[in-house]
Amino acid sequence: MTAPSHSESPPHVVGIQFKPAGVIHEYDSSGLALDRGDRVVVESQRALALATVARAATPGTRPGSEPAPKVLRKANARDLDRDEQNHLREREAHRLCLTRIRERRLAMKLVQVDYLLDASKAVFYFCAEGRVDFRELVRDLAQKLHTRIEMKQIGARDETKMLGGVGPCGRELCCSTWLREFQPVSVRMAKEQGLALNPSKLSGMCGRLKCCLRYEYDTYLQLRRDLPKVGAQVTSLKGDGVVLRHNVLKQTAIVRRAEDGVEVEATLEDLLEPRVD
Repeated sequence: MTAPSHSESPPHVVGIQFKPAGVIHEYDSSGLALDRGDRVVVESQRALALATVARAATPGTRPGSEPAPKVLRKANARDLDRDEQNHLREREAHRLCLTRIRERRLAMKLVQVDYLLDASKAVFYFCAEGRVDFRELVRDLAQKLHTRIEMKQIGARDETKMLGGVGPCGRELCCSTWLREFQPVSVRMAKEQGLALNPSKLSGMCGRLKCCLRYEYDTYLQLRRDLPKVGAQVTSLKGDGVVLRHNVLKQTAIVRRAEDGVEVEATLEDLLEPRVD
């Protein structure tokens, strides 16, 4: 008899997403040859779900954690046909839910409906200012649709991510094309970049601060470290005075000369040791 091998080859971990620009989840490829863009069937929420390979399989494990769930199979023609049928169900469920919301005068905005692959559950995503008592709505939908119903309340950013659109920059929204997770954005990020604090300019399609405010924020902080603080007294080759403002990208400081009050632009090479009064 051949002795069993004590060294097993590591599983191949593949990254999959359930939605475009969605969070990437790690799954065991189960030995399947999977490439980016392949449609696969996996288990999610204790039911079958259709997903897309977002990152090709690579050897590896997740140290100190549970084994990755397994990809069940590549999606076949029957799975894709089921998905098409579910899209029809989703549109019908959307219309039905809108009607019931209006009839019951519920303070909620329906955003999207998703069916699991085996149609065992329908998930209704909605926005609302506060808590909504939708128990009767759920019972009504379950009776009409003959499936399990889940209501999931989401925020304005998630709503925009689901619906998509074109931003003021003329490109498709970052959140619906490639931005997988939202990061905190603050007005301070706009201040550090010298942007006018105009809500109409700083707000995105979701009505919240634009996600792109944080893209260059760390770069501005890094560049600003070499510049003297606003209000500091400095000595420069162009004259001594007080720093009024910065041009961070040019790495210059606008200095008002003490001798004549004229504003001059001084580079880092022009600036000498800060003057101590």
